[in-house]
Amino acid sequence: MKLKTLLTSAAIALAFAVAPAHAQKVIKLHHLNVDDPFESTTGAMVTVFKNLVESGTGGSVTVQTFPNGQLGKDNEVLGQVKAGLIQSGVFSVGGFASAYPMIGVLDVPFVFPDISATYTVLDGPFGKKLGADIEKKTGMEVLGFGDSGGFFAITNSKKAIKTPDDMKGLKIRTQTLESHKRVISSLGGQPAAIAWAEVYTALQTGVADGQMNPIPIITMAKFNEVQKHITLTDHLFAPYVWVINRKFFDSLTAEEQVVVRNAAKSAIVANRGISRIIEASAKGLPTLAKSMTVTTLTPAEKAAFRNAAQPAVKSYIVDTFGKEGEDMLGALQDAVNETLK
Repeated sequence: MKLKTLLTSAAIALAFAVAPAHAQKVIKLHHLNVDDPFESTTGAMVTVFKNLVESGTGGSVTVQTFPNGQLGKDNEVLGQVKAGLIQSGVFSVGGFASAYPMIGVLDVPFVFPDISATYTVLDGPFGKKLGADIEKKTGMEVLGFGDSGGFFAITNSKKAIKTPDDMKGLKIRTQTLESHKRVISSLGGQPAAIAWAEVYTALQTGVADGQMNPIPIITMAKFNEVQKHITLTDHLFAPYVWVINRKFFDSLTAEEQVVVRNAAKSAIVANRGISRIIEASAKGLPTLAKSMTVTTLTPAEKAAFRNAAQPAVKSYIVDTFGKEGEDMLGALQDAVNETLK
């Protein structure tokens, strides 16, 4: 028995002794949802990324995923990425605002005409401009902008919403983003910033009357169990912001950097595809429609919402971020206008 213990100890010691010669570069990757690529938009993203990085580098770079917020909330994990304690993370705009408040520029309501325009804008010159500013101010390298599930809808437990007047008096849960709060208050609602982990209970107990999120998120969170009405407002698109520690990225070889960048691009394509599939499948609107009253706005009704909410958010961005905010707003609008040509 003693001999076996000694041999085991010797084997472990030998493994540690030779480990540096075979040391791999590890990307520890945070996200808030499950790893299952068919259940979660970030799950699809990280699964594809892991496979392409590890196969593309021949195993010299490996990826360890940390789903379901295992490492903490977005705003907490951002500090870990900046410090290099972990290498990468996929963050909600609400969480990312703690490191880069001007991400709120994306929250101009009804700015995007359709979902394909969001991809064109975020992958094009505007997305590169925004990414460069993020890198300059946070020190983190931007790998891309993912899809959190498409356009936002508004749910509530009280009544069908067809006009801004219908929002009056309703307590609507928002993220901590001031821009999101401005959207709700400009429509006459009462914004209530509630932590994600507490939203279901808040809706169930009446602490909040409603909330706003993309359809796949609403289904995944089972809000249809505690909400009676859903209005397809399509008023916001809140992308995931995917960053990697700059010092770690610079430590990769040129070839490894190319693999990581291309893997991220492919992973975001997969993320967007699964978002659209979930939204359209039994995991999306068809399931919600079984137990909720679904309201679709006419163009005129949507214009009433836009006219009420858009000026409030634009003025907030300019007042808060000054010339920089105004320039970024102009670049966003120019990029959107290009998609209409």
